[in-house]
Amino acid sequence: MSSALDPELATAIDRLAADGWLPLTREDTAEARRNYRDLALIRRGAGDQPVASVHDDVVESPDADVVVRVYTPEAPRDLTVVWLHGGGWVLGDLDTADAAARRVCHHLGATVVSADYRLAPEHPHPAPLQDAHAVLRWASGRPGRLVVGGDSAGAGIAAGCALLARDWGPRLDAQLLLYPGLDPTMSHPSVTENAGGPFLTAADMRWFWDRYVPEEHARLDPSVNLGEAARLGELDDLAPAVVATAALDPLRDEGLAYAAALSAANVGVRLLHGEGLVHGYFGLGSVSAAARAEGDRALDALVALLDPTG
Repeated sequence: MSSALDPELATAIDRLAADGWLPLTREDTAEARRNYRDLALIRRGAGDQPVASVHDDVVESPDADVVVRVYTPEAPRDLTVVWLHGGGWVLGDLDTADAAARRVCHHLGATVVSADYRLAPEHPHPAPLQDAHAVLRWASGRPGRLVVGGDSAGAGIAAGCALLARDWGPRLDAQLLLYPGLDPTMSHPSVTENAGGPFLTAADMRWFWDRYVPEEHARLDPSVNLGEAARLGELDDLAPAVVATAALDPLRDEGLAYAAALSAANVGVRLLHGEGLVHGYFGLGSVSAAARAEGDRALDALVALLDPTG
């Protein structure tokens, strides 16, 4: 499945590599976190979307207090989005997620609750999922519709949260899954086809999975391995989903497979496939018009999913 890399992304990724920002992973976890945070903060401010207000709060999780950052839109809709940041379950925080949260807030007119869930390897699965579900429960106290969403690892956690929400509450109206990480076995063809990236590599993903789910038996847990959930027939009655994939992403095929599995389980799905795009494109809109447009298309697809007659 060949796709030519968007020229603007090609230029930007070459520059990132030349300046030492890539690869995303490092031998030392603390160094990888610093690198990821610095890269995100350098990009922040380019095209940030205006919001009415931002404040932090604290949510009680089973074993920890989770800090959340709440974004209120200037033109609010009756909608709350719990946003779970990317970073391979190891990297990222509220600041690295700030630009994405502002974009979701502004574009959708949604109150966005961005969660600073615990990170691996100090807190492997299921700790991040438990934190995210606690935040989802907390956010459900707000009026209107409730969406769980995220990018990359955050999208994988969001998909797991949708399973928990179906079985244990709260009621969920939709899920927004941007190039989700769903398969700890890394067995799909795109992992090999796009092993060298660009941007995210198969080696990066192995580094992430080994820290997030270090025990082999845990990699069959349906809440982290959504392919296993599909194989077991556990996708019935889930909230409808927007699933967005990128042609040049090692995670492409697991997203495509999950969208197909949801559809087979009679779950409403809107699938978007970004030709010429890479993993992480939602955060690369300031350097690529194509990435920006595809990110907007994913947000618009969520609006259409929530309001099919509108």
